[in-house]
Amino acid sequence: MQSQFSTIDWVILVTYFVTMASVGPIFARRNKSTEGFFLGNRSFPSWLLGLAMFATSISSITVMAYPGDAYRTAYLRLLPAFMLPVGILICSRIFLPFYRRSRCTSAYEYLEDRFGAGVRVYISVVFLLMQITRVGTILFLVSLVFQRMTGATPFTCIFAGGIVIATYTVLGGIRAIVWTQFVQAFLLWLGAITCMVLVVGGIDGGIPAVISTAMADNKFMLGDLNAAGELEPAKWFSIWDKAIIMMFIMGLNNWLYEYSSNQNVIQKYVSAKNPKEATRSIWICCFLSVPTWAFFMFLGTCLYVYFQQNPDQVSQDILHGANGRKAEEILPYFCVNEIPSGLAGIVITGILAAAMSASASSINAISAVTITDIYKRHLVKNRGERHYVLAARVVSLAACALMMGCAALFLLASTLTLQDLGTKMASLLFGGILGLYVLGFLTRRGTGRSAGIGILCTVAFTIYAALGEWKVVTKEMFMNWGFSEGTSQILAQPVHTYYVGIFGNIIMFVVIFAVSLLFERKRDLPNLTYWTTQPVDGEEDGQ
Repeated sequence: MQSQFSTIDWVILVTYFVTMASVGPIFARRNKSTEGFFLGNRSFPSWLLGLAMFATSISSITVMAYPGDAYRTAYLRLLPAFMLPVGILICSRIFLPFYRRSRCTSAYEYLEDRFGAGVRVYISVVFLLMQITRVGTILFLVSLVFQRMTGATPFTCIFAGGIVIATYTVLGGIRAIVWTQFVQAFLLWLGAITCMVLVVGGIDGGIPAVISTAMADNKFMLGDLNAAGELEPAKWFSIWDKAIIMMFIMGLNNWLYEYSSNQNVIQKYVSAKNPKEATRSIWICCFLSVPTWAFFMFLGTCLYVYFQQNPDQVSQDILHGANGRKAEEILPYFCVNEIPSGLAGIVITGILAAAMSASASSINAISAVTITDIYKRHLVKNRGERHYVLAARVVSLAACALMMGCAALFLLASTLTLQDLGTKMASLLFGGILGLYVLGFLTRRGTGRSAGIGILCTVAFTIYAALGEWKVVTKEMFMNWGFSEGTSQILAQPVHTYYVGIFGNIIMFVVIFAVSLLFERKRDLPNLTYWTTQPVDGEEDGQ
């Protein structure tokens, strides 16, 4: 179906792009050092950082993947979001004060002092891979919107969207990113509320009809689709299947990683004016993010009811994954084909604002890690700040190119929903990092040697567990080797892919601790663990 965008919709979009892009040059002249480009000279207030962090967390993954997941499946994958307050409470007491005292630029500078340069480089590379995957996912989702708008091929949309994002991200550094995210947060809410009002307004019976229909069709279920494409409730506990308790544990695991060792978050920690402002900013982000995630899941449920009452071939193909349709297409399909001219521009602008805010933050974090942990530390030392700022911009451009390539791969992938695929990829890529940081901060055990052994064991387990995605093949292989059917089932999929990250963190911690206990002496490690850190004047009182 052709796009129904009118002239006024295009005017809204062009005005948005021009306004956002104009912010970059304003701040570009102030970025004379990497301290300014990456941290804004550590001068941001909590309200601004909190909204910026919120805008980063509410990317197009939230705006499109959450409604798509609720539209096709149910609410199981919302459960991890509710563990964010617990994760923030723990990290604000343990990790945030340390990063503030260290005045670091990268979260991974700590790892060199604690475990050696090799561990720092390894974790930095893992972070870069994770972030390229994330921004590629975001761009893929935005391409779905542009495809609906223009009728162009998806690959053309990916290229066009990537060029726009690249142009925006390399101009103004962290100052431009934070201030544009402040604006984008409000655009996101405006677009989301507008969309919800229009969807519910098109449903005969309104919100009560949404609730009654969704309950009758089990759309609020804590479950997922089975092999036959039917919704079924999740088990309460299982390490081999999607289970409710494990989803909560997985959520806590993910949020502890995010707020202890993710450069996107740590970079915001250390760019605040003082520790109190940093703490307030992450709580502002929390209180805004959790309700927003739930809002977009409910929007997906409303879309389901709307298209039950107003069915057409495309919406049914999206619901059942037929004819190559992906669940994430449902919101842009509704926006472009069902929303009146003028309002469509507002809604799509909200989606684009979410995508651009998250992409800009991630690309800046990619640049910060590449320059601080690899380029400046190992490749090109002792050059002037002007050189490193220029290098940071070049890295940002390269990251955008990789982002476009990753988005093209997502386009070719066939999956249940992108939310499902994203959960699996996060579990596989995050595995071990949290375990390394917890051991580093909370114990005096571990050196570069034992950490290296822990990393090797964790990587080996992750690769082996990832093969569980092809458990039919691997189960048959183990049965051919003489194992029983039950044993072969367990060996083929030792844990569900969702939980690989949890067990990877456990393996990392246990292996390093055990090797250190057996072969290494406990070290004093002044200012490198939670127990041996001395307060720095001016930090604890928020000065």
